[in-house]
Amino acid sequence: MGSRVELFEKIRRDHDREGLSIRALARRHGVHRRAVRQALESALPPERKRPESHPAPASGPYRELIDSWLIADRSAPVKQRHTAKRVYERLRDEHGAQVAETTVRDYMRRRRRELGFTVGVLPAGPRSGGDGRGRLGRGEGDHRSRACDRGAVLDAVVLFGRVLCDGV
Repeated sequence: MGSRVELFEKIRRDHDREGLSIRALARRHGVHRRAVRQALESALPPERKRPESHPAPASGPYRELIDSWLIADRSAPVKQRHTAKRVYERLRDEHGAQVAETTVRDYMRRRRRELGFTVGVLPAGPRSGGDGRGRLGRGEGDHRSRACDRGAVLDAVVLFGRVLCDGV
């Protein structure tokens, strides 16, 4: 379907040429009868209503505190930085905050992006050969290795939870 202006134009044209009712026009163009009435009243569709931004009453008082923790985390080692879950727990336990964990998680995700935090990348370990590959052996209950090769040891790359294989 084209733009809303084109839709309004088609509705107005069909009404003028064929004299169809509002219900018939709505059925033909797959829109609500209210949209047909709007099209017949004006050639231009009404402006979209923008949702009003509302303050965050639950997390509002704690945002400065969370920001201070995130700024302090910039100088901390990656493993010692606050996770969203840890921030939620500290707010709840230490400050008695009545806020949902998802609210904290969403706020932290946005603030980390704004503060320029980068996503950490796990380097390949020395046991993996240094190229991001891990060696999987065929052992009791080791279904991941058998998914690629029912034989002996193989090289595998784990990507998004899937094991990509090239047998050894």
